[in-house]
Amino acid sequence: MSKSAAGFLILALLSGVVHFSLFEETEVTLPLVGCGVFAVLFVLAMVAGRRIKFDPVLR
Repeated sequence: MSKSAAGFLILALLSGVVHFSLFEETEVTLPLVGCGVFAVLFVLAMVAGRRIKFDPVLR
């Protein structure tokens, strides 16, 4: 897992926890929207990390 993917995962989890701890009655809040955005960016970072191949042997 790349550093950016790990960062997006942590941000998604933190914003989800903030939503559930602060806003119990409302359905859609800014932390919940942020959680969704960070989750999508996490998935994109994981896909991009799989497509970029690193060849440690320099020829």
